[in-house]
Amino acid sequence: MHKKNTAANATAKDTPRLVVLGIESTAHTFGVAILEGKTILANEKLAYTTESGGMIPAKVGLHHEAAYLPVLQQALQKSGKKLSEIQLVAFSDAPGLGHALRIGAAAARSLSLELGVPLVGVNHCIAHLEIASLVTAAADPVLLYCSGANTQVIAYDQGKYRVFGETLDTGVGNFLDTVARDMGLGFPGGPKIESLSLGAIIDGRLPELISLPYTVKGMDVSFAGLQTNVLQKIQSGSYTQEDLAYSIQESVFAMLVEIAERAMAHIGKSELVLGGGVACNKRLQAMCELMCRERGAKFFCPENQFLVDNAAMIAWTGSIMHLLGGISVDPQLSKIKPYERTDEIIVCWKN
Repeated sequence: MHKKNTAANATAKDTPRLVVLGIESTAHTFGVAILEGKTILANEKLAYTTESGGMIPAKVGLHHEAAYLPVLQQALQKSGKKLSEIQLVAFSDAPGLGHALRIGAAAARSLSLELGVPLVGVNHCIAHLEIASLVTAAADPVLLYCSGANTQVIAYDQGKYRVFGETLDTGVGNFLDTVARDMGLGFPGGPKIESLSLGAIIDGRLPELISLPYTVKGMDVSFAGLQTNVLQKIQSGSYTQEDLAYSIQESVFAMLVEIAERAMAHIGKSELVLGGGVACNKRLQAMCELMCRERGAKFFCPENQFLVDNAAMIAWTGSIMHLLGGISVDPQLSKIKPYERTDEIIVCWKN
């Protein structure tokens, strides 16, 4: 359980230069970052990959267990800090794969107890939004959060980060990974789908825009029917992988941009920021930028290292949760919460 220090009443600009170590381990990436105040000194990671198939949770856990010490050592070396200088440990406690979360949580608890410093559990989804406040000029944005298991449109309102739209079934990243697996491309699939789509438009060739299901329900999206339809098209052998990849991106990203724009109109916000690994896709970025330009809104996209799963966002969010919200957790009572939703968190560190 979280503890809240009622004496915490600092503002962001008053925040001391706390040295924070963050650990990210919600899915395929194990990361360690070290921040001093608002300065990111190190943001290191190792990611689980395969040549074929997808993620096997137990194997991801073993990967993270082996990655912990090497990644920690890389982060310390790059930051120029010693463990004895760490003043706060933050870790991703939700949501994510249980096998993966447990490794990061165990490492964070151990460090907190060994160093005698506070421990903060951080919701991974919220961290994607909070890092944007550090590395971009976004002040009060809508977040289009596109990752493996998560596809949500999120914005801050009345003490919480509210979910204004989301997937009704699978996350967009998991959808792309499944399609890539069906094509025999391995994991992670998103970058490979993007590469194939670019292959459809080289040498002056006009790609074929294949008709695919387009499922938007209000501000929610669904990918299950599209996934079945794409599998049937792959099995038919009637389409090139390049044209399929191009058409998948055009359809899926149009769905995401539509719900993001609808949410912006609904809640009256004029900034959009991207988060999540799928947000590294240049075509998605271009479509979001065009939509914002046509609306007279501002578009922000952090650099790739802060879009993908990373420990810097965990360290930064843990820092402001502790310093501005007075939040910490007893290491011996801390828990992982694989299914915790973004809108369950009371955001007591924002004014």
